[in-house]
Amino acid sequence: MTNSADRLGRLLNLVPYLQARPGVTIAEAAADQGITDRQLREDLELLWLCGLPGYGPGDLIDMAFVGDSVTLTYDAGIDRPLRLTPDEALALIVALRMLAETPGVTAGDGVHRALAKIEHAAGDLADAPVAVRLPGNTDRLEELRGAVDRRHALRITYYTATRDETSERVVDPMRVLVVGRWAYLEAWCRRAQAVRLFRIDRIDASAELDEPAQVPQQARPTDTRTGSLFTPTPDLPLVTLRVGRGARWITEQYPCEEVVRGAGEHWTVSLRASDLDWARRFVLGLGAEVTVLAPAQLAEAVAAEAHAALAAYVH
Repeated sequence: MTNSADRLGRLLNLVPYLQARPGVTIAEAAADQGITDRQLREDLELLWLCGLPGYGPGDLIDMAFVGDSVTLTYDAGIDRPLRLTPDEALALIVALRMLAETPGVTAGDGVHRALAKIEHAAGDLADAPVAVRLPGNTDRLEELRGAVDRRHALRITYYTATRDETSERVVDPMRVLVVGRWAYLEAWCRRAQAVRLFRIDRIDASAELDEPAQVPQQARPTDTRTGSLFTPTPDLPLVTLRVGRGARWITEQYPCEEVVRGAGEHWTVSLRASDLDWARRFVLGLGAEVTVLAPAQLAEAVAAEAHAALAAYVH
């Protein structure tokens, strides 16, 4: 059974196909499209109802049937090739340039070929002064890429936002990657004795060491196929919140273990947090739309910080 996307593509292809083959038989057209005669007839019936806004008899795609043959008599303008507006073309060029700069893109040659074709078609528009850069310090990004290529260890100074602290550590770089909006250095951290992802814009300093990187055999790359770097596990703190209508979006943006929809506008949501410091900042950011039900330690930390903030306003 074909899905709607397959059928839409087939319908769009049918118009130029029929234009080039007036009087083609149903059997021949179906064979060329790789579908049954019945599917083709159903596609033609649907195509007959498509056309320009207004949708009167003179605006719809029209066909003439003679026996088992069909001839397209009006194409409703679908014969004209798709033309991008200047804004659409520039947006596509910028997106492709960003993709071409993304480390680890396996289809890099294809991206460059597509970019070259669109830039050629866009003409002078492609020369617009638009700079495309990956998130983070570009010079440091190149330094880290070089260390990965040369397989040298690194000494980095890193700011950890969840704990609001800066630390120095020696890491064995594995790769540079981009997930979402941010570029990361994935490396074996000798202090943590585990694979860690370091956001490049939070690396305050880095120095390449003379010693080779020593990534142990048990080190495994982070699975980024889901587009998220956080994987909830049973050993992480379980946070239970009572959220209002304005905070229900967290159930779509964060992996939740349980969502209980109450009779009113409030829901009870349980999710794993990387640590309670992150959870505290997360809850405070949601404001009055959320109440901490558990753990008690988190509720106390949120209340203490809220009271301190109110006291600051008084003084």
